[in-house]
Amino acid sequence: MAIAKKKPAEPVRVDLKKEDTVRVITGRDKGKTGRVLRVDRENGKLLVEHVMMIKRHTRPNPAKQIKGGIAERESPIPASNVMIVCPGCNKAVRVAHHIDHAPGGKSRRTRVCRKCGQVLDRK
Repeated sequence: MAIAKKKPAEPVRVDLKKEDTVRVITGRDKGKTGRVLRVDRENGKLLVEHVMMIKRHTRPNPAKQIKGGIAERESPIPASNVMIVCPGCNKAVRVAHHIDHAPGGKSRRTRVCRKCGQVLDRK
């Protein structure tokens, strides 16, 4: 009997970057705020600091200086479950994109807060 292979998920457009501050809007950690540690655009998941903590049972490995026991670490969370926190209004907001035209025909796309209009990208 043949086992059906799971087809890979379609890439999701994630408007979040590493080091962004986000607030969880749904799920078991709803209301928590944390910093984005890693973005997986292929699967549409994020690793957020102190959110979705799981316990990992680790076997000791003296060769690699790993102590055994139960370690807590973050687990990936879907990007659709979080919203970026605007530093200006300090609320979870949606992201707008503004295109700034520079001299020489170059343009730059920046992320902007939809509530107060403050730029979310750090220079």
